Amino acid sequence: MTEYAAATDRYVAAYRSFAANGASSAPAWLRDLRDAGIARFADLGFPSAGLEEWRFTSVAPITETAFVLPHGPAAGADPAPFLLPGVGRHMLVFVNGRLDARLSALGGLPEGVTVTSLGDALSREPERVREHLGRSLTHGQGAFAALNTAFLAEGAYVHVRAGVEVAEPLQVLFLSTTADSVAPVVTHPRVLVVVERLARIVLVESYAGDGVYWTNAVTEMVVGEGARADLYRIQRESEHACHVATTHTRQGRDSVVNVHPVSFGAALARHDIAAVLDGEGGRCLLNGLYLGNGRQHVDHHTVIDHAKPHCESHEYFNGVLDDQARSVFAGRIVVRPGAQRTDSKQTNNNLLLSAEARADSQPQLEIYADDVKCTHGATLGPIDEKALFYLASRGLGGDEGRAMLTYGFGAEILGRMDVPALREQLDGILRGRLLGGAGRRAAR
Repeated sequence: MTEYAAATDRYVAAYRSFAANGASSAPAWLRDLRDAGIARFADLGFPSAGLEEWRFTSVAPITETAFVLPHGPAAGADPAPFLLPGVGRHMLVFVNGRLDARLSALGGLPEGVTVTSLGDALSREPERVREHLGRSLTHGQGAFAALNTAFLAEGAYVHVRAGVEVAEPLQVLFLSTTADSVAPVVTHPRVLVVVERLARIVLVESYAGDGVYWTNAVTEMVVGEGARADLYRIQRESEHACHVATTHTRQGRDSVVNVHPVSFGAALARHDIAAVLDGEGGRCLLNGLYLGNGRQHVDHHTVIDHAKPHCESHEYFNGVLDDQARSVFAGRIVVRPGAQRTDSKQTNNNLLLSAEARADSQPQLEIYADDVKCTHGATLGPIDEKALFYLASRGLGGDEGRAMLTYGFGAEILGRMDVPALREQLDGILRGRLLGGAGRRAAR
């Protein structure tokens, strides 16, 4: 039996225990959804390098570690260092996958907005949850998303009724800690966001923690006609953690979806993003930033699916890599038959600050219509010596010039973010990381 097969069997056995205990009281439809998830996971198993979509990323750090589900609430967890002050006053805080009501704050939400834990929503309005849960994973449920579905129990649920605008951003923090555990823990947080017709919301989704653990997250976002949803996803996991995530969005006619994934942490990070433009006139932005140093490995796989005509999408991912860090970017734009007048652009740029850093980029176009405007491209390399010379000629030479160019590479992504308080705090984190970590060679 191979190592990956043994690890797969271990999680299948853990599911049987999970299903026989607290999960057995769930409604029949949810039990069926979980059973389908574990069946798909058992069929697929942990992905190996033999699969095209995983050939640059090894999941050995996950299969070689005996992660366990956390038992009971974690005591003494402090979310303060990971909350983003000034970025809205509404927040949900989860510790080891469970809502901590003491640390959460939801007072003053406008009428027509429901923000609660997924577990609470399943008990209070199960049919509304059932209508959308698991329905947005249209590009195939991979092994990790299937495993998340199997252990689906808790997470965040956000529902905004038609015509309602939520003025302030909503923060959702998932904090992991091994302080009360004798073994590394794994959590499977689920986020379900439903934004009805002409509604609007800004969601800041954060992941952080300490020690050795694994976060296996899934976010589904359904956006109705003429609605707008902005998702800021901040990954600041422990340097010893593994983070695997799936984000799927589906949007209706004349809607706007902006997704800003930012990856600063984790030893191994993988994020699959699929955006489906399922109504004419839809607009989508994927605007991502990742930093890597040491031996960090960060992988983004994206699909923007133009299912209807007259839609527009723009995708920008910038990465800064130092030491022996490695990044993978595979971005695919799909234009379906009949999706005429599609306008789509994809760019991936990588700045390598070390001779040992590595970036693999695979931009792809898959077009089945003839009246479209689609472009894609990727760059990678060290700091431009001509740009350094230009700065030196204007009095910014040596270390100062290198630091400025490195910072500007990341700040380009932050400049597209529309929440000033969040942008400023991410700017501070970016400066700190580039001066103390990924960019220390550029700043010397």
